[in-house]
Amino acid sequence: MSASSTVNRAVRILGLITPHDPVAAVLRRELAPRKDLPPGERRAIVRAIASYFRWLGWLDSGLSTQRRMESALELQGRFDSNPAAIKSEALTARAVPDWLAAEMETVPVEWLRQLQRDPVLWIRARRQFADSLPRALGNCEPAALPSGTGSPRPPAAGTAFRYSGDQDLFLNELFQQGQFEIQDLASQLVGHACAPMPGETWWDAFAGEGGKTLHLADLMQNKGLIWASDRSVRRIEVLKKRAARAGVFNYRATPWTGGPKPPTKTRFDGVLVDAPCSGIGTWQRHPHARWTVSPDDVRELAAVQQQALDHVAGSVKPGGRLVYSVCTLSRAETTDVADRFSAGHPEFSPVPVFPNSRSVSPGATHGSAGTSADVAPSASVFIWPHEFNSNGMFIGAWQRQS
Repeated sequence: MSASSTVNRAVRILGLITPHDPVAAVLRRELAPRKDLPPGERRAIVRAIASYFRWLGWLDSGLSTQRRMESALELQGRFDSNPAAIKSEALTARAVPDWLAAEMETVPVEWLRQLQRDPVLWIRARRQFADSLPRALGNCEPAALPSGTGSPRPPAAGTAFRYSGDQDLFLNELFQQGQFEIQDLASQLVGHACAPMPGETWWDAFAGEGGKTLHLADLMQNKGLIWASDRSVRRIEVLKKRAARAGVFNYRATPWTGGPKPPTKTRFDGVLVDAPCSGIGTWQRHPHARWTVSPDDVRELAAVQQQALDHVAGSVKPGGRLVYSVCTLSRAETTDVADRFSAGHPEFSPVPVFPNSRSVSPGATHGSAGTSADVAPSASVFIWPHEFNSNGMFIGAWQRQS
């Protein structure tokens, strides 16, 4: 497909996007039925649309959509050739909305530069296939977790691999056999933060389509029990299909709205609250969201997150573990929520996010700059996209006292 054809197709799809018909839905509807488009051509269209939203702050609104698209692709090519060609001042002023600076503890220029790059594709191998899968699939590189200042030091994620091939992995036979899942590295680290043991009972309170539920089951060696709940019945049905493909059977799936009445009276060894959030940490993967999320969304979701933690607290048994994760980086949805929960629930004590980790550098706590000295593992960490080549994530952990 020629460059002009890519631009024309991308411009047509852009014209279909509305607040009620978002980017992901339009792309799925427009591209999925097109069996005549090879995977490379589909990727080119998707990348063109992503580039448009990445560089939206640089584009002249007086130009036609086609000319703006061409300008965005020119900027993307210039940046890909030399990231330093785009000055830090321009990134700060144009890459993200103005309101963000007031909502974050810090806005690292390195993160802004990361937002303008194509995201990495991460996969998670099931434990029994961690050795054979990279060879069979090809183009797999083990996760290299950062050890420098300012980064949490989670345990080695031996089942996480960066995939750099050009296959459509959803059609791959090994995927259909359930040997691996497509899951961002940050989401995989949430599973390692939970650190469930075989035979335990866990609750994935906002399970969505089940990515973290399946990881918990794998870490538990399919032993014990996981309750997986979500407010969306459609997501639960997707979870069931994914679990069947992955050979996961130690779970129960049930609807739950996040209200004060839990779906079961069971007391759990661990509860994961992967709460609904503004998704600021996913802006590299979903660049259009930079221009649709608002400060009002951040405040409303922070209230939902606080309420969710309050509602699940009684379901954690004495000695049990509570993990809070959100793929966002705003202060209101991360450290503020964690601090208020700690203040309002003295029966819970903050504990290391990565219990099997030796130590972290001070910068992992509350997103501060950090030093090279090791300290005790932190009870809250930020996973920064420019350090992990992943989505951004905040994770906090507590243990209920006896």
